[in-house]
Amino acid sequence: MTASSKIALFIDGANLYATAKALGFDIDYRRLLQEFQGRGTLLRAFYYTAIFEDQEYSSLRPLVDWLDYNGYTVVTKATKEFIDANGRRKVKGRMDVELAVDAMQLADHIDQMVLFSGDGDFRPLVEAVQRRGVRVSVVSTIASQPSMIADELRRQADVFIDLAELRAKVAREIVERLPPREARSTASL
Repeated sequence: MTASSKIALFIDGANLYATAKALGFDIDYRRLLQEFQGRGTLLRAFYYTAIFEDQEYSSLRPLVDWLDYNGYTVVTKATKEFIDANGRRKVKGRMDVELAVDAMQLADHIDQMVLFSGDGDFRPLVEAVQRRGVRVSVVSTIASQPSMIADELRRQADVFIDLAELRAKVAREIVERLPPREARSTASL
């Protein structure tokens, strides 16, 4: 990537979360944005996630709100519940089509696409974007057991970036919390 490269990030939220968890850390989305802003002109940073609309509080809501106010284009949709062939209740909330449509629409305006996902379903998208002259980097990991990236997606990408190698640049710093003031003052007595 050159300093003049026009870059767009496409983050499969659930996939990136699972990959970071498999590697034992949380993503600091401010640091992630800064890392890729330093690699060229960042035109867009998309974050895709499904939300449980029927829940009064979703643990994703604070993250989605923060991302929305801090430089990310957040794309959400409500999850759908269904009963599978075995009578089990399942929840569906894949964002693959939304991500693919946005990537194809932006492909003529970028030099570099960075896809944060290991989902093999994205291989045809990567190939289609490459045919438009865009270099595609895929961020996932082979450092976990099992690997979090489909082999066919890794092979299709122009560049594979292991999230484990980005850890020092994009991991959230763990801040030690001090106990409440009352607890500190009585502890010193």
